[in-house]
Amino acid sequence: MSTLDHNEPDDEKFLASHGPKPDDIDASTGFERSDASVTGIAVFLVSLLIFVAVVGMLCYGIGKVINAHMNKEDGPNSKWTKTVDVRQLGNMPSSPELQNKVAEITQTFPTPRLLTDDGDQDVADLHAREDLLLNNYSWVDQSKGTVRIPIEWAMQLIAQRGLPVAPAVQTQRPRQLMTGESAPTITVPLTNGFARTSYEQEQAEQEAVRQQEGAQK
Repeated sequence: MSTLDHNEPDDEKFLASHGPKPDDIDASTGFERSDASVTGIAVFLVSLLIFVAVVGMLCYGIGKVINAHMNKEDGPNSKWTKTVDVRQLGNMPSSPELQNKVAEITQTFPTPRLLTDDGDQDVADLHAREDLLLNNYSWVDQSKGTVRIPIEWAMQLIAQRGLPVAPAVQTQRPRQLMTGESAPTITVPLTNGFARTSYEQEQAEQEAVRQQEGAQK
């Protein structure tokens, strides 16, 4: 079924009846004089300039209001809040002495300090110091003659002599358990909370491989 409206006139007939006649067109000027309206362009430019001026004045007013509010809360600008052009100061010259001084100062900062090694070297150094104290003799108080012995020997002495028995402490009468309540039990932990890091384990494996290769040679 056709969707054309037969009541609508044809384009050629419409142009012929409503458009200009070929004899009425003046082609002596060589261009169409009615392309653009100078008045319309002038009105558009003037309106654009007025709009830009109004927006600029509005932004300036908002900025003045914001600055006045900030000065009211923070106080007026002083020599401590004066804006300084840092480009006039130039770059700080590199000085090895200054860098060494900064390094010495950073070493005196209280611990814990920021870690600079991603391989957990600081943790490995801590464990090495702990192993040094646990596996060797060291003074506890030289003036009193007390010495710290290796942990392996200490464990053997404890296994032979046993631990000193503390005197019995009179405890309060345990409270009566309520219905559905059970007495708490204390269990021995399955670990002492100390474990080598992956970095230390890798270092130990590499050291074992080097020792094995040296033994084979």
